[in-house]
Amino acid sequence: MILSNPKQKINMRHFLNLSDWSSEDLQHLIQLAVDLKSEWRSGGNKPVLANKILAMVFQKPSLRTRVSFEVGMQHLGGHAIMIGPNEIGLGKRESIADIARVLSGYVQGIMARVFEHDHVEQLADWASVPVINGLSDASHPCQAMADLLTIYEHFGRTEGLKLAYIGDGNNVAASLVVACASFGLDFTIASPAGYELSESVLDIAHERNRNMSIELLRDPAEAVHDADIVYTDTWISMGQEEESGERIKAFEQYQVNQKLLTKAGKEAIVMHDLPAYRGKEITDDVADGPQSVIFKQAENRLHAQKAILVRLMS
Repeated sequence: MILSNPKQKINMRHFLNLSDWSSEDLQHLIQLAVDLKSEWRSGGNKPVLANKILAMVFQKPSLRTRVSFEVGMQHLGGHAIMIGPNEIGLGKRESIADIARVLSGYVQGIMARVFEHDHVEQLADWASVPVINGLSDASHPCQAMADLLTIYEHFGRTEGLKLAYIGDGNNVAASLVVACASFGLDFTIASPAGYELSESVLDIAHERNRNMSIELLRDPAEAVHDADIVYTDTWISMGQEEESGERIKAFEQYQVNQKLLTKAGKEAIVMHDLPAYRGKEITDDVADGPQSVIFKQAENRLHAQKAILVRLMS
């Protein structure tokens, strides 16, 4: 369900959670991402963000988030500045309110990749420029937009598809279920006890789309049955290293491998937001196999985020 006319003005000031934007607005963003990707491949994007600067604030290390935002700004005629954890110490060396107001005097947008979701919300509260959530412990909205762009490109549609998520009900899963609600996909998640999606996130998805099916299961094989998309993520996110032993034991039956993939069917695609810990949540033969779209998905971070940057900063 992608709208054909992306020209409608979107009034949202920040991009912190998918639930802050209506389904229609998110569909317009995906259509804009499709257009910008086509424009780039046809000779380059118009410099609609010329003379504009994005501050990229990082509490966590990054490959895809940093490079895709920096390259995206360059494609659109602007610039990006990397600010690492040792440079400002978000909320430690200086208050978040002070950082937000200082940066607002220098740049036209802020992207933040943080641990606590409250930190990105505080930035948005105090900044006078748009703030984008590059990742927080609660949500990963930019990743979900890249995922939906990838699904739309592959299938030519989003409505009526089934996404099966195998693993931790974490920030990625939280954004995905809201994305599925916004774009007409059914959503199934298989997680071990104690690692389920939160009830509050499920309530948001149900409220957004009461016609979608959401299933919470324990058995991965049952979850992937008839799935069009099989999605997994790391069992151990940054900041959870002390739980490694406990988590590996809890998730050992939740690996996406060739045996599990056969339950989904030959036409199903495999997705992972990366970094992948091969041999744990996913095997090499699946990650590198013919049904994998993992690296197309990674590339689409660039194009989905360009759409967000254009909407907020142009």
